[in-house]
This record gives sequence, C-alpha cells and structure tokens, in this order.
Amino acid sequence: MKIGITFDLKQVYLEAGYSPEEVAELDEPTTVDAIARALAALGHRPDPIGGLAELWARLARGERWDLVFNIAEGLVGSGREALVPALLEAHGLAYTFSDPATLAVCLHKALAKRVVRDAGIPTPDFALVVEPEDVESVALDYPLFAKPAAEGSSKGISGASLVANASELRAICGRLLERYRQPVLVERYLPGRELTVGLLGTGREARVLAVMELLIGPGAEPGGYTYRNKTVWEGIVSQRLVEEEDLAREAGAIALAAWRVLGGRDAGRVDLKLDAGGRVQFLEANPLAGLAPGASDLTLMCGLLGVGYEDLIQSIVESAASRVVALLPAAVETAR
Repeated sequence: MKIGITFDLKQVYLEAGYSPEEVAELDEPTTVDAIARALAALGHRPDPIGGLAELWARLARGERWDLVFNIAEGLVGSGREALVPALLEAHGLAYTFSDPATLAVCLHKALAKRVVRDAGIPTPDFALVVEPEDVESVALDYPLFAKPAAEGSSKGISGASLVANASELRAICGRLLERYRQPVLVERYLPGRELTVGLLGTGREARVLAVMELLIGPGAEPGGYTYRNKTVWEGIVSQRLVEEEDLAREAGAIALAAWRVLGGRDAGRVDLKLDAGGRVQFLEANPLAGLAPGASDLTLMCGLLGVGYEDLIQSIVESAASRVVALLPAAVETAR
C-alpha cells in the first residue's frame, strides 16, 4: 500500500517562536523516519506528508493514499488532534488510530471521565474549574490534584498540582487558568501505584498489550508523573511490567473497558492509578499515543515485552487496514 504519514514536528514550531513546553506533544524527525522505515520494511510505500496545512495542499492537488498513518497532534485548541482525521474523512481516506470524536473527547479529560463513569468504570471524583470563582464550589475532600483539562505530555502538571487545602487549590487553579487558557480538572488525589496499559486493536478485537508500572525515583519532582519527570525521565523515572497476576488482570480489564467505550482504535494507552485501598482507577486515555522509539511509554513497554518496533507498526497497520475502502462518491465530489 501507499501509506502517507501525517505529523507535526517540534522543530518547525520552535523555530517559529514556540516554547519547548508548548510543543511537548509534537514529534521529532527520528520518529517519522522510524515509522517510514518500518512501513518500508513491511513492503509498503511510505510518503511523509506533514501536518494539516501540508495535507490540505496535497489533497487539493488531487493526491491520495491507500492509508494515512496519522500521528499529527495539532497545536491549538481541545479539538487539535481531530483536525487531520476530520479532513481525511471528508475526502474518504482511511487512516490509523481513532476518529475525530474519540480524539476530541479523550483530549478533554473531564469529558472522558464522564463517559467512563457513566459506563460504570471507576474513576476518582472530580470537578471542573472554568473560572477562578468555581474553586469555591469544589466539594471534594483533600488532598486534590489539579491539571489542565485538555493537555497531553503532562503539560501543566507540577509538584504544585498536589494540593492540601483551599488556599493551595485557588493558587494553582489561578495559575493554570491564566497560563493555559482552558478549564482545570480537579480530582481526588490517588496515592497508589501509577500504571499505564498498552492496547492494540479496535472494538471487540482490542486486546491488552501490557500493563506497565511507572516508578518515580529519587530526584524526581514529587506528586507523580509531572511535566518535568516525563520530559527528563531518564535516571528519575523507570518502568517495569506488572507481575502480580490479579493486579494485571484488573488493570487490563478496566483499561480495555475504557478503551472500548471511548472508541479507541488500532493502538493506544490508558493511564490508571491505585487509590488508598489498592483499587484500580481510570485517569485518562491516550488514543494517539507517542511512538518515539525507546522513549514513548507504548514503545517502552514493547521493549520490555521483547516486541520489535516493526511488529508494533505492523499491528497498527493491520488493524487500520480493515477500514481501507474506495473513496465515497460524495467525498470525491467534495475534493473536486
């Protein structure tokens, strides 16, 4: 198959004046190159496209692909991850990973928690702070944890996110509202072990790849998987597969249930944490998980399992290939 690759590169935006934190979710050229090499090794014809603007221009010129391998994160707004998939759908083109609705819901963590809570999946109690005065109506027991509602790569999460009283909550919510210009998710703090579950496949065919524990070591910022800890993780954060069968089974079942109810496709992650009683709780889902070799959580757990990068890419393509269909007549007319 001729497979296009859509992506957003950090360096492009850094050169335009954006900060390293603002582009934290975007990719390095090495990741795009690794995907292209894996696709070529699998017998496909990779074609790097770029982001939304480059895709738009090439579609306007009449270019098409059998499948698009999409890792484009976008940069602005809570719908940023949905933009490239929406454009591809408008042109009747199949692509890897989740659809616009799933990407938009999962990026907004409060919306995702409402969906999984409605499905009976355990998640810590939470409130959404939209304006500074909303802090006064937060009726949750301390300690609490505050973070931007629609960011990835732990952006906006720091040691100050863990708050012990109303004064600290007002302070952190004020800073986050001003800096990120979006609502703040405030949820009951879970003191237990931090887990992430890798998933492959779609719907009934979805399965658990692995359950991995994140170990925050000495020298790390307190409070959990903060932006600093995630950015400079080597030496302060380590990973291991969960060996306890009961815990791995429970975590896998909760993650798989969340993945299915949220509509995750092909591959991704669900982040979980244990409460004070050792019960597994849903935190968030990442249906557009990073694929940086040896650095992103999904590829790290593949390394722990002995699963090669090429094998991971093959699984993703095989899952998405079931959606490869001829262009719909309406989409063809729209493209013209």
